[in-house]
Amino acid sequence: MPTDPFVATELDDAPRHRQNLPAGVGYPPARRARTGRVGDLGSGQPDGPLLGSPGPNIGYALTLAARVRDRLALAPHESADDAVSVIAEVAMRRAAMFGRAPVKPDVDLAIALLGYDGSASLEVAVARSHAVHHAEHDYATRRGVVDLVTCDLLRAPADDPDAAADWRAAAFGTSAQADLVALARSDQATVTG
Repeated sequence: MPTDPFVATELDDAPRHRQNLPAGVGYPPARRARTGRVGDLGSGQPDGPLLGSPGPNIGYALTLAARVRDRLALAPHESADDAVSVIAEVAMRRAAMFGRAPVKPDVDLAIALLGYDGSASLEVAVARSHAVHHAEHDYATRRGVVDLVTCDLLRAPADDPDAAADWRAAAFGTSAQADLVALARSDQATVTG
């Protein structure tokens, strides 16, 4: 059986590394790492609008959200692709907040929060459809909706329908809808400008 000529057949034949330095001289200890260059991040993860929520394997939420696509209660003229992308993004944020990969209860909570389970009134559903319009292809629109969801609401159990209904009314009410559209457009101008 042929053997690799660079692999020792026995441990006694293994090469021994010796420093190529004069006696009594060693390598200096490593210097402390500093962040001072352009593009270096300080300690911690940056937080703010349009920055997202990094977490382990959060892209799996797209697969989970695509599996429930047929169960979504959509408003007239609302795109299922836009709904799936926003649901997945809310599930990603919740999973990242707990430091784990997304699971089905994250997607179920996102569906309940956004009212895609049929619990939203027609007025809220129509306002939601305007808020998530083109969310599949527009990061600023998608993040604008997701950033409205508070961390306390994401930590709440999924079986609290009153909290979800109150949040939907505040987030997708007629006055809140105008604020949301203005926020998405200003964030879009910031990203492209």
